[in-house]
Amino acid sequence: MDKIIGLGNALVDVLVQIPDDSLLVSLDLPRGGMQLVEGERAAQIAAALAPLNPRKATGGSAGNAMLALAGLGATPGFIGCVGRDLLGQFYAENGKSVGIETQLITADGPTGVAYTLVSPDGERTFGTSLGVAATMTGDDLDASMLRGYGLLHVEGYLVQNHALIETALRMAHDEGLRVSLDLASANVVRADLSFFRHLVKDYVDIVFANEEESIAFTDATSPEAALDVLAAQCDVAVVKLGARGSMARCGEQFAQATACPVVVVDTTAAGDFFAGGFLYALTHSGTLKQGLRCGAAMSEQVIQVVGTRLSDSTWQMLRKQIKEILSK
Repeated sequence: MDKIIGLGNALVDVLVQIPDDSLLVSLDLPRGGMQLVEGERAAQIAAALAPLNPRKATGGSAGNAMLALAGLGATPGFIGCVGRDLLGQFYAENGKSVGIETQLITADGPTGVAYTLVSPDGERTFGTSLGVAATMTGDDLDASMLRGYGLLHVEGYLVQNHALIETALRMAHDEGLRVSLDLASANVVRADLSFFRHLVKDYVDIVFANEEESIAFTDATSPEAALDVLAAQCDVAVVKLGARGSMARCGEQFAQATACPVVVVDTTAAGDFFAGGFLYALTHSGTLKQGLRCGAAMSEQVIQVVGTRLSDSTWQMLRKQIKEILSK
């Protein structure tokens, strides 16, 4: 059973539910996308959200996946960078409280914030101020951080820092860890396609992508064709299809799973929790099909709440459900 460690942007999510998408228009935020914002732009968004009673939660794609693993009873790790401020303290304390072995680098400056606007249909739009999360470099990493773990999970949002992500993946391979990569966002993939393809070809064992990301990465005309292209470049490829389920391929093995219809409140972290569930199954000798089902079970629960905070009873139910899936 491999322990898993995540590497990503340590962000605090500031979440609001909006009555319609007019605020997205006025703030010039593309619906369903992620846009980097800093300075006056970040201050403008913060001011617009303040009257809407925002909720606060730890976030970041890889951090959310580790949160999902911790909720299932695993003991994951996480590497990220936070500021020496109240939000950085919040991030560290929350990780410790849920059982994540955080290895946080601290820096002068603000902790990163993901301003998250949730539309009535559950679609989420991000205005992300990376703060000191963007200052993490390969020099901040040490091989000792990875020892005791069997798999490194990396978010594609780190790709803006080529040296950091390449150092991390090379270090992971030198230490004998498998590597999983979540492509994170179709617009991020398109903006740095050749580097993404280099990472997958040379370092990555497991790739997670949604339909749009898979097509952006492969130039395929369908997610099914994209899955085949991805699987030819790594050991395990997973393509998430939202309400239509998910599919995975490992060599000649193919699996697919359906998604249960649920009332969508907020799609924040849906893909991250899916990755957490899939990786949990994979590191507990699960099959591709079991991995997809575990991923679906996780994502179906997190999209029914705002943010990523599930009740104790929900976690208890999920642990039982995952155990049942892996026993069949």
